[in-house]
Amino acid sequence: MLRLLRLVEQFSELERGLVDEWAELRLRLTVADESRAERAAALLAPANPGRLGKVIRLTVDRGPGIAPEALRRLLKRLDDEGIDGTLDMQSIQKAPPEELRTKVTLRAQWDLRLAEVPADWSDIYAQVRLDSTDYLERGALLLAPINPARYGGPTALRFRSAQHFGYGVSPGMAARCFERCDEEGITGEVEILYVLSDTNPVATQGPVWLLGGRMV
Repeated sequence: MLRLLRLVEQFSELERGLVDEWAELRLRLTVADESRAERAAALLAPANPGRLGKVIRLTVDRGPGIAPEALRRLLKRLDDEGIDGTLDMQSIQKAPPEELRTKVTLRAQWDLRLAEVPADWSDIYAQVRLDSTDYLERGALLLAPINPARYGGPTALRFRSAQHFGYGVSPGMAARCFERCDEEGITGEVEILYVLSDTNPVATQGPVWLLGGRMV
């Protein structure tokens, strides 16, 4: 008997046939063994699934709901427990044209923010606020080289950047990390919170900001 493709692989196959402009996907998972459908729904709980018998319905979107990467991680849980099934696409909703025009990539936002600060900047304290908590785990992993810290809100990641020396990621490395997020469809807002120019570390790792009694 041939084994079904793993659910993660089925989802990847469905994704390959999509257009870039999609905003929401509605999926149907038919669990092969109905006795395991309840367990499958429990593993998919963060996606707020609807279940009737062995059929589980899911919605994926690029807004406040569950994102593709988050669903992929949930489906892996089922694969890891050997829960087989068939994943079908039920409907695709395209993003409104005005939304597509206004959504700027994280890399582009970072470049724009850097263009707005003084040319002699030496140290930056910045923040990326992701559009969904579903992006947080994967986003933090892709942004690991910038040493992000959870601070400023449930989806906010803050980091330091240094142009020449001292503590903080180089602006080029930050740009590459944002590109990696862009490549996986992770969206959000990039903001530069504080800027210092022409600092001299004097045998230190660079300046220290004190925010709310906390050193950053």
